[in-house]
Amino acid sequence: MIVDFHTHAFPDTLAPKAISVLDSEAGGIYPPVSDGTVAGLTDNMDRFGIDVSVVLPVVTKQSQFVKINEWSAGICSGRITGFGGIYPHTDDYKRDLDFVVSLGLKGIKFHAEYQDFFVDDERMIKIYDYALGKGLILLHHAGFDPAYPAPFKSSPERFARAERLLKGGTVVLAHLGGHAQWDGVEEYIAGSSYYLDTSMGFGYYSGEQFLRIVKKHGSDKILFASDAPWSDAGNELNCLRSLPLSQKDIDSISGGNAKRLLGI
Repeated sequence: MIVDFHTHAFPDTLAPKAISVLDSEAGGIYPPVSDGTVAGLTDNMDRFGIDVSVVLPVVTKQSQFVKINEWSAGICSGRITGFGGIYPHTDDYKRDLDFVVSLGLKGIKFHAEYQDFFVDDERMIKIYDYALGKGLILLHHAGFDPAYPAPFKSSPERFARAERLLKGGTVVLAHLGGHAQWDGVEEYIAGSSYYLDTSMGFGYYSGEQFLRIVKKHGSDKILFASDAPWSDAGNELNCLRSLPLSQKDIDSISGGNAKRLLGI
């Protein structure tokens, strides 16, 4: 089984505008490879031999909270695992996280830049711990985002501090722990309790650096991911398979670890 642990999709009526706006905000440096719909995602999954994709929404306003989570629950199937999300500046994070759990969603996505918070803020630690205590997986954007200026709110150093404050649970850092900050990942994150996804990766970090991080961190905590529609999952998968890793490691990264986390 191949699992893409980091993808995005939008309701059919909103997808054209969402793709256009996000593409523009990123300066066009990540041309979309699909139309941003669930159907477009599954078409590419069929092309690339991907069995399951995790779809990650980002809640940037409290008014979006219910609709986004209900939509994400509604797209779940044997091939699509929708995560939920909360607005970090909500007036009642326990109420909101309980709602996510009530929908049967398996995790939530955070994006410190889009949602305007620092990943090691003490209020966020309380939110994380409550969510993790409910059995939710947390997945964070990590590192550079082209729509925002440095310094980034989700640096490897900040994630290292957050880990020291957490009580335990499953937390995934996207972009191999910090997009365009992989030297910091090697120093501060590799070997930690975090899972790292490979999204938006092999065209940016070198194969040598990826292998060093895998060796230090452990292949059992690496998750194949693409960041579709902003990256071509087929190319990402081919790059992973081309590396001098054992078949056991490739199988674990490309799906085995994700199956364990998702219970599929």
